[in-house]
Amino acid sequence: MAIQYKEILSKSILTEASGYLDIGFTHSLNPYGGCAFACRYCYVRELPIQKFKGISWGEWVDIKMNAREVYRKEIIKLRKKERPINLYMSSATDPYQPIERKACITRGILEEMLQNPPDLLVIQTRGPLIERDIDLLVQLKEQCKLIVSMTVETDREDVKRVFAPFAPSIEKRIETLEKLHLAQVTTQAAISPVLPFTPGFPKKLDGIADYIWIDTLTIGDGAAGKRSARLKMPQLFSENQFSEWYQQNLHVKVENYFKQFFPSEMIRVSKQEAFLK
Repeated sequence: MAIQYKEILSKSILTEASGYLDIGFTHSLNPYGGCAFACRYCYVRELPIQKFKGISWGEWVDIKMNAREVYRKEIIKLRKKERPINLYMSSATDPYQPIERKACITRGILEEMLQNPPDLLVIQTRGPLIERDIDLLVQLKEQCKLIVSMTVETDREDVKRVFAPFAPSIEKRIETLEKLHLAQVTTQAAISPVLPFTPGFPKKLDGIADYIWIDTLTIGDGAAGKRSARLKMPQLFSENQFSEWYQQNLHVKVENYFKQFFPSEMIRVSKQEAFLK
């Protein structure tokens, strides 16, 4: 799949939190626009940033070349207001795009955060490239509350290939979670959205995740499942004989199952319990 990369200068890097993030986050931070992982279920496909782009989701990535400098200016300004700064990175992209290996936009922001840290930083990614930045994360966790949330929506590679064929392997993501945990970085396994998994999935996360976050396409797409329906997710589940995994109460079943393996305080479900519980 050909991807159009474009270097841009961004006027702002911190966006006031709203919608799904209005649970204690103050801002979202997106180092890139677009996303090369092109997950078929991604709710961003239904947002204006994509609707009016004119290029298919997964085929464009904007590189915010001045992200570090803009972050510095904005957080210094916000600090003058003497209010908490709780950041979610990222809400409409993945901060560890494949191009990040060369562009180092996210790494630059993390380096700047060592000098100008937020109060809370949650990094949401499915990119094993975050391993590269463990040296910075270990330092940053002494400056602010830090959680790395790794998306592991299933433990089945065959399922991943159906829903997210261009995303990194599940095996590699689990290995990365373990490395982060060994570095004493607070970790979260984001089973979001829940896709068909094996009975042994919880055991694969045991000892490497401090939290388990569960969300589904019917309650977690920001539109009560309507966005997922427009993305034809019910049909995709049906075509692959996964219909039993597309239920309104799936999160309840998955939560109860994982509570057989983990203490209740480790389990978080959808928006109201996301990240800040």
